[in-house]
Amino acid sequence: MKILVTGANGYIGSHLVSKLIDKGHDVIACDLANDNIDQRATYCHADIFSCGDKNLYTFFGEPDACAHLAWRDGFVHNSKRHIEDLSAHFRFLTNLIDNGLPRLMVMGSMHEAGYHEGKIDASTQCNPMSLYGIAKDSLRRALVLYCQSAKCRLQWARGFYIYGDDIRNHSIFTKLIEAENRGDKTFPFTSGKNKYDFMSVGELASQLAAVVVQDKYVGIIHCCTGKPVSLGRQVEAFIASHNMHISLDYGAYPDRPYDSPCIYGDNTIIDKIMKETR
Repeated sequence: MKILVTGANGYIGSHLVSKLIDKGHDVIACDLANDNIDQRATYCHADIFSCGDKNLYTFFGEPDACAHLAWRDGFVHNSKRHIEDLSAHFRFLTNLIDNGLPRLMVMGSMHEAGYHEGKIDASTQCNPMSLYGIAKDSLRRALVLYCQSAKCRLQWARGFYIYGDDIRNHSIFTKLIEAENRGDKTFPFTSGKNKYDFMSVGELASQLAAVVVQDKYVGIIHCCTGKPVSLGRQVEAFIASHNMHISLDYGAYPDRPYDSPCIYGDNTIIDKIMKETR
């Protein structure tokens, strides 16, 4: 297959590009830079926010599918850019759809669900509590309606808590590495009690690659493990596995009000996809 990947130079996108190429697919890698993009991909320098009115499906070589991962300020949950960019995402994607794109996969987020306790599945009602979550949820709802009347199959790949390649991901694991390198003895931490569905970026890329190349399953697909683990346990394991000498200062920071006490995904569909695409 020929697959267009937007945000191909990003934290997740760069891993997805390599996974798809490893599986024998042709990848058109779209981004503003290419320092992290697999050199086997066909790189296309393009700003999705200012592509104009040209036929983007033809411009990108008429791909069989698009994996849309491009997103600004993904680690800054209340950045105004999430809302400001929303119409540009919709305009870019509907241009591809209108001109012939047959399949679209978009990267979603657990933050669409909002404050929640327990497992979420495709039927879970969303009540996002950050600008990031609101923007993702709004784009999903708009695309569901749009694709119902267009000949394009929509896959909404909802991600959860991603780790790995930690110097690039701006997460708590990045901050831990930086603190350890500074020689800090303690690390200010929350209660650590919140439970999340953790997955390495490499495994996430494998799941995303499997989702976008198949057309049996559409709609919301949770890319996850289906197993909740406390943040404290995951971070303590990270410290131990990296032989760090830093210790966590529990309770130094309050838990964020929009962070769920326990949130994890229903992995039923993704498990089927992974088995069927081996």
